[in-house]
Amino acid sequence: MAATGRGRSDALPPPPSQAGPRSLVCPILVGRDDLLEHADRRLAEVRAGSGRFLLLAGEAGLGKTRLLGAIERRGTASGFRVVRAGTYPSDLQVPAAILIDLARAMQRIPSFESAGSTLRARVESRGAADRGDAQQRRRLLVLDVAELLIAVGRDGPAIVSLEDLHWSDDLTLEVLEAVARRIPDVPLLLIGTYRSDELFPRVPMREWRARLLARRDAEEVRLGRLSADDTARMTSILIETGLPVGRDVAEAVHARTDGIPLHVEELLGVLAAAGLAGGPGAGAAAVRGAGVPETVEEAIVARLEPRSAAARSVARAGAVIGRAFDLDLLAAVADTELDRLADPLDELAEHFVLLPARMPGRYGFRHALICDTIYDRIPAAERRRLHSRTADAAAGTDLATDAFLALHLERAGRTEEAFVAATRGARAAAALSSHTEARELFACAVRTAPADLPPGERGRLLEALGASAAATDHNAAAAEAYAAARAAYLAGGDRLAAAAVVGPLSAVRHLLGDDFETRAAALRSALSEIEGPPSLHQVPADSASDRVRGRLLAALASAFMLDRRLGDGTEVALEARRLALLADDPSTAIDAATTLGACLVFAGRMDEGWGLYEEAIASARSQGLEPQAGRVYRMIGSSASVLVEYPRAERSLREGIELSERLELWNHRHYMAAHLAHVLWATGRWEAADEVAAHALADGRGGITTRITALHVLGDLALGRDRLDEARVAFDEALSLARPMGELQRVSPALWGLAETALAARDPVRALRLCEEGRAASAAVADAAYLFPFVVTGVRAALAAGDPQGARSWLASVEPAVTSRGIPGTLPALEHAHGLIALADGATGQARTALRAAADGWRERGRVWEGTWALVDLARAHVRANQPADAARVAVGAAEVADALPAPALARAAREIATGARRGRPEAPWDPLTAREFEVARLIADGLTNAGIAGSLGLSPKTVASHVEHILGRLGVARRAEIAAWIASRPVLHSRPHGEDREQ
Repeated sequence: MAATGRGRSDALPPPPSQAGPRSLVCPILVGRDDLLEHADRRLAEVRAGSGRFLLLAGEAGLGKTRLLGAIERRGTASGFRVVRAGTYPSDLQVPAAILIDLARAMQRIPSFESAGSTLRARVESRGAADRGDAQQRRRLLVLDVAELLIAVGRDGPAIVSLEDLHWSDDLTLEVLEAVARRIPDVPLLLIGTYRSDELFPRVPMREWRARLLARRDAEEVRLGRLSADDTARMTSILIETGLPVGRDVAEAVHARTDGIPLHVEELLGVLAAAGLAGGPGAGAAAVRGAGVPETVEEAIVARLEPRSAAARSVARAGAVIGRAFDLDLLAAVADTELDRLADPLDELAEHFVLLPARMPGRYGFRHALICDTIYDRIPAAERRRLHSRTADAAAGTDLATDAFLALHLERAGRTEEAFVAATRGARAAAALSSHTEARELFACAVRTAPADLPPGERGRLLEALGASAAATDHNAAAAEAYAAARAAYLAGGDRLAAAAVVGPLSAVRHLLGDDFETRAAALRSALSEIEGPPSLHQVPADSASDRVRGRLLAALASAFMLDRRLGDGTEVALEARRLALLADDPSTAIDAATTLGACLVFAGRMDEGWGLYEEAIASARSQGLEPQAGRVYRMIGSSASVLVEYPRAERSLREGIELSERLELWNHRHYMAAHLAHVLWATGRWEAADEVAAHALADGRGGITTRITALHVLGDLALGRDRLDEARVAFDEALSLARPMGELQRVSPALWGLAETALAARDPVRALRLCEEGRAASAAVADAAYLFPFVVTGVRAALAAGDPQGARSWLASVEPAVTSRGIPGTLPALEHAHGLIALADGATGQARTALRAAADGWRERGRVWEGTWALVDLARAHVRANQPADAARVAVGAAEVADALPAPALARAAREIATGARRGRPEAPWDPLTAREFEVARLIADGLTNAGIAGSLGLSPKTVASHVEHILGRLGVARRAEIAAWIASRPVLHSRPHGEDREQ
């Protein structure tokens, strides 16, 4: 919902003094009438007992805080209790930072005081350290805090405002999501503001916002830039001439400020102070003149420069503390007595640099841009002094969180103290599974670690940083941290710890694109470093090396499985699982069981594999090992999506995505989203698939496997929509990323997509080459799961190239692998291919039987693309069997499915059959002959006699003579030379794609 409208009176509270220059803030809210009316409707609904969660979004400077204040004043006037809190950039490192700020604000308001004390005690307790694991403590904390916030509404209509949510941490957002699900039952209006231009992919709020809006747990209203008319109105009010501003002035102001209200105010404030905006003509010249601030930051600096030295000093001290601050802290940081702050604060308030907060004794910057601009221009030496004073003054107060202290101590250059605070804060965040905050604080600890820190401690610190970075999908940072941890352990002589870190390092290197051989070599090298007997079975069950060896073997088994070396993967996974159980290492046992399950299902042992997966999920859940459960969901969902088990895939992927979001396992989450997009594509929900795949592509930047999978889906969608160039680009990029990894599951879908695209572009020879590459890649590891899509594509390509014998040969080359694995979801491909060949041979009865079975099989499996093509092929078989009514019925059904996707080329093919047209793609390139008759005709054109043809094709001379008679009749000719002329008239049929020589 965007802002429109002319403007209405919604005046700000007056500054402390009205002396001095006139206001730099427009006294009415311009251009936001519709948003205020919308807010009035929501206030009425909340008053009636139906709570709402409202998000105010817009770029910096568009007036989100002004609009929020107007809504709050309307609420206060109608009996609402109101409380507001905010966040700052550093709060991304502080679990529940805004909720702590909210609790403190509530404690200062009598009507909220008791609830605020309870909320603060619960948030700051971080949960009982001895209750369950980190994930369990986090869940309990989220539920408890959400209940406390909901209880605020039970005490009567209330507005809870939270500013700058784009700087919120994951724990805060998780709590707010829980509140959003329950808020309709209480008279509570929860309002959050955020900068829409700050939602780059790494900000936690990006995905959170998308989820809430998709489920309608929250609604978003967007503030747009002011129109030219609204800018003119605002300019007229600020210039205070009593007349509408001239068009030239309005146009100049709008062009210079881009309709950003804060920039309008700052620009006109500078001009007014210089006496340049008094009249319409002079104002236009001044706005366009040289030296006028081009940006809002320049305007802020120009307006602050004339202030007194004391006011500028106070402004700098405040900017170092943050957006808002207590006067006691400000006095300490500014090194000024409290009673001497009054004059500079009044001066800054009169010029709207600062504004008094709702709570006595607190001030805040009018806008975060003002705070940021002042901070950026503080000289480095002064900035360090101010940060040092802030840390000292905050010590022992409510502000003194470890993250707050670490930030200011590091910027003050007091690295030893920063190290202690950062390490303590990081461990506390990790204990709550607040991985984003933990990552930032562990990184701070690494930066500030003393030079003489023992190698073992440095290694543990770096390993913890790697774990938190991997959990938040910062894979390059994770790999760097793990490698540095290994080096530190080796430097300290701890070979076991150095070997152990290779497992997680291998996992993130895989996500960065390392191939199997590179990862396997690293894992084998680490195994060789562990002291002990060379035989795995002789390692004592209670030895430390046993546990590490089991983890390394589990990682190696996973590498084998990902490379689809299923036999090796099964053997190593079994050994890893055995060692893990002996060493009482349940997390590794679950990981090994998960890998084993994947090996089994891809080997065609479906019941065993799915059963093992389910056991692994139950084991992880019962033991509170939720990160391991996240991996199991990832493997079940991705395996099922490939093996055409779509209901199982969708259920597991959605459950896994929810779990991974809660645990901040972002790589799991993004990868599962990409596979969910594949399931949505395969089952015909293309619009949803497009959205999910695009988000996965944007949000999963840290993982190459997510990117490749998302590109596969986007390529499939573009192909189906007949956007062949777009499909080629997506598949080509996926293939270029996949080839260095060398994994079948990354390479094969891209090859198939390119083959289908080539076939759609009427390049069957290229399609056949790509199919052959896909077949060879699968054959190298005895695969069928990634081979099956090529079965039908290869047959179609050979037939389109005029090579029916090549189609039979292709099917003969791929059928044994698919049959031997016996994976149910792949078997309709064989019926489909046999039906196409039978149709080409003119065996319409066989064709109809096979194609009907294929269409039914694809439908039962939910595979829409091949299933709809099977219906089109079945309709063609009815045409060839002279059954027009059946052909029309089947074709119309196929066209309806294709239209709903939409798949234009597929719909056209179906509709042409339904209407009896023979335009566009013919039924076969050799019409009106059958495929066998065409082969005979081509050998006639090569000059062979009937006996030569019989020898070449393995037929009897009598059968050849019958074919020749049928060919002459179908073509309406009388001589063999005329048959050769017909062959020459069909260029597409000249090539022999497989280079066969029929005469030999």
